[in-house]
Amino acid sequence: MSLDVELARPGETDPFWKTHDRDWRSDLWNFRVVWHEQVHDVVIREADAVLGALRLRIAASLAHVDALYVLPAQRRRGLGRLLVARAEEVANYYNCHKMTVQVFHDHPAQQFFTACGYAVEAVIPQHTFKLDVALLRKFLL
Repeated sequence: MSLDVELARPGETDPFWKTHDRDWRSDLWNFRVVWHEQVHDVVIREADAVLGALRLRIAASLAHVDALYVLPAQRRRGLGRLLVARAEEVANYYNCHKMTVQVFHDHPAQQFFTACGYAVEAVIPQHTFKLDVALLRKFLL
C-alpha cells in the first residue's frame, strides 16, 4: 500500500471535515459532542459606512472574540465598547457562560478589554509571532 502525505488544496477537505466533525470532537472530549458552532458579525454603522466590526464565534456554551476593528479615525468614541457590549448580549442569548479573547500581552488591546471587564486567564509566552499572548475572559452568567 502506498500512502501519500500532502498539502491539500484550499477547500478540498471540507467534505471530510463536514462528515467527521462530530466524531473527532467526540473522541477529543470522550463523550458524544453536539457541536453547533456559529459566527456572528456585529457592526456599527453611520449611514451606510461601517465604522467598526466584531466577529464573534460561539461553540459549546463559549463565546470568543475572533476579531475587533474600529477604523482609526473613529476610535476613542466608545464604538469598540458598544460592539463588545452587543456581542455579549448575543452570547447571553445563546447561553454562553463566558467570553474570551486573545490579545498580545501588555498591548493596548489588553488594556481595552480589561476596561471592558475582562480578566487575564493566562499568558502564553512566545505564542504568536514569538510574542506573549494574553487570554482574557469575562464570565457572563
